[in-house]
Amino acid sequence: MELKWKRLRNQTGHDAGRELLAALYRKKTGCEIPPIFYTEQGKPYFSEGDWHFSISHTDRHGFCCLSRVNVGIDAEAMDRKIDPRLAGRYLSEKEQKSVENASDQNAALLRLWVLKEAYAKLTGRGIGNWLKGTDFDPEDSRITCIDGCFVAILEGEK
Repeated sequence: MELKWKRLRNQTGHDAGRELLAALYRKKTGCEIPPIFYTEQGKPYFSEGDWHFSISHTDRHGFCCLSRVNVGIDAEAMDRKIDPRLAGRYLSEKEQKSVENASDQNAALLRLWVLKEAYAKLTGRGIGNWLKGTDFDPEDSRITCIDGCFVAILEGEK
């Protein structure tokens, strides 16, 4: 898996993500990206080949990962204030307790949220109440901090 990111300057996160994807694909294959299609639930995929990708963006950054296996990425600015009501809607009881017990509840909630959204992208199921059925840990090693953002990348599951 390879990750590429950039700070946004005079472009949208969507445009930055596509630019990063094109650069990663060209680097790995020497070719331009093939056409992109979408599943009924909105998961993007290449129409040909065996490369998988995922894109995320914040207000200030764009992120893209390219992998030989299914992949999902999400990023959130570490200074983003998140509505605590999100916990009751999307977190399992175990996850809610980990947020309640955290010294920085907002950071714990953001860290869980990037895992959940990366998982939603990985599975192609999208955001929904089904995410209450996961039990992620806000200290999960698949979360990294990049330039003021929490970034989660999940690979392998379909």
